Amino acid sequence: MKARFETILRGFFARIRAADKGKLLFTAFAVPSLLTLTASPALAADDIWTKASDIMRDVYTHVLTISTIAAVVTASIALLLMNFSKSGKTVDESRAWLKRIIITWAILNSLGFIMAYITPFFAGGAWTA
Repeated sequence: MKARFETILRGFFARIRAADKGKLLFTAFAVPSLLTLTASPALAADDIWTKASDIMRDVYTHVLTISTIAAVVTASIALLLMNFSKSGKTVDESRAWLKRIIITWAILNSLGFIMAYITPFFAGGAWTA
């Protein structure tokens, strides 16, 4: 084991010695220099909480989109198994999975409803109806 490690280490150092030092220095200079061109300036937001809220809303819509696609695909597989299976056990398991998929998808959608319509009533820690 130790001999194998030493062989690998010798090969690694041989590659380092054989590398073109000029290319390495140019790359070490060019990469950070070009990365500064890709940086986008921070736009003036109201405050950090507004920006965090926007980010969370964006993340939630992405999660909801992915979960909707996953729910449709898995529900269609469960329905196919339910309709074309000859085993009663498979039909029962497919029906149970279909119920779980629907319940989970409904919970994910209701979280968005709660955040959009119910949370503003409790702004500032008090009921503001």
